[in-house]
Amino acid sequence: MTKITFLGLGVMGYPMAGHLARAGHEVTVYNRTAAKAGAWAAEHGGATGATPAEAAKGAEMVMACVGNDDDLRSVCLGPDGAFATMSEGSIFVDHTTVSAAVTRELYEAARLKGIAFVDAPVSGGQAGAENGQLSIMCGGDQADFDRAEPAMAVYSKLCRRIGESGAGQMTKMCNQIAIAGLVQGLSEALHFASKAGLDGASVVEVISQGAAGSWQMSNRFETMLDDHFEHGFAVDWMRKDLGICLATADENGASLPVTALVDQFYKDVQKMGGGRWDTSSLFKRLQAL
Repeated sequence: MTKITFLGLGVMGYPMAGHLARAGHEVTVYNRTAAKAGAWAAEHGGATGATPAEAAKGAEMVMACVGNDDDLRSVCLGPDGAFATMSEGSIFVDHTTVSAAVTRELYEAARLKGIAFVDAPVSGGQAGAENGQLSIMCGGDQADFDRAEPAMAVYSKLCRRIGESGAGQMTKMCNQIAIAGLVQGLSEALHFASKAGLDGASVVEVISQGAAGSWQMSNRFETMLDDHFEHGFAVDWMRKDLGICLATADENGASLPVTALVDQFYKDVQKMGGGRWDTSSLFKRLQAL
């Protein structure tokens, strides 16, 4: 049993922390909305902290799944941040999707305090978190990853160290770049089928068994055809992630023309009032043209 603190109880963090508790770990949670932390503790029997620092005190491992770079800094740094009370030799595992720059900044800040820092963004969405089937891509020192991996294993189907600090976040960028193009391609295929007078479900039944098949096709085509976009990863968060990808590409010289275009399509969805729709709402944008 490990004494673990989990910071951030959104649609991902809430079930991830639950898996840790069910696995027998002693879990303390913190959430910006205290009522959610209280509800989690009532359900899973854990404790809560009023601040990240209070929640992290005495923890062997602190995990976070918050919103963005600024959110991550706020739960790590300052008098109320987790680093203020984490002990030397403890580990901070960040599951947030953030920039590699803030990851490396916090890795260095943690190291000065004798704290290990592993960047460990996840893929698999809310369903993956609830079912303990996430894919986790990690960066950081090998020894620190080795210590953190057994805890992450309780909610993952695959957990790999890719390289040094920031490598996990860079890999998550690859993930989001690939997804953006896939969802747009699927949306265009379903839109084309509709305009051609074809039954979308029948089309997918056939093409999903060939080279066009993908996770997005198998898991999203039905809800897309049903005009249902109230589940999964929100457009607002996808635009945040793609913004990180495009900014990093400007720095390293990568060419991402499709990603840049799809980012603008998601901007159109936001203008339609769909910021909280899931990412498959690219299809709704096409249908509205």
